[in-house]
Amino acid sequence: MDLSSLRPASGATKNRKRVGRGPGSGNGTTAGKGNKGQQARSGYTRPIIEGGQMPIYRRLPKFGFTAPNRKPITNVNIEQIQMWFEQGLVGAEISVLDLKHLCNGSNQDYFKVLGDGELSFEVTITAHFFSKSAEAKITAAGGKTEKAYRTLEEASKVGGISLEEALLKPKAKVIKVGRIRKVKA
Repeated sequence: MDLSSLRPASGATKNRKRVGRGPGSGNGTTAGKGNKGQQARSGYTRPIIEGGQMPIYRRLPKFGFTAPNRKPITNVNIEQIQMWFEQGLVGAEISVLDLKHLCNGSNQDYFKVLGDGELSFEVTITAHFFSKSAEAKITAAGGKTEKAYRTLEEASKVGGISLEEALLKPKAKVIKVGRIRKVKA
C-alpha cells in the first residue's frame, strides 16, 4: 500500500448533482425542483418561517434614532491637552487645525473641549464647543477660549478671507419668508 493507492471508503463521496441539464441527466425536465413556484426559481433562499407565531423581527423592539443631519463631534479632554503640552506637540495656542491633526479628525468634524483633567499652563484654544467645566479650567489657568463657527471644510470654501478668519466668522442666518428664502447678512 502506498499514497497513490489511497481512495475514500465506498459510499463516502458522491458525484455532484448537475441540475438543469434536461431529461437525459436522470433528474427529469424540472431538475428535481417540481413544477413552477418560488422554490423552482433561481436565487431562492428560504425565508425564516416560524409557523403561525409572531416572527422574531416583529417581537424585538425597535429603538434608537440616528439623525440624518447630525454633526460629527470629536471630544477632547483637558487631560489630553495637558499631555500634548508635556510632549511638546502644542504650544500656547491650539487651533482647530491642530485639534484635527492631533485627534486624527477630518475636515468635516466639529471639536468639543471637555473638562476632564487639570490644566497647568496658559493656553488659547479655538474649538467649536466648550463644556462649562472646561471653560472654567482654561480661564482659571489664565487661558482663553475662542468659539469657531465653521468646520475646516466650510471655512476653506469662504472666499476673500483667511482660513482662521473664516473659522471665527459666524454663519449668516437663513430666514424663511413664505416660499422665498432670504439670507440675512
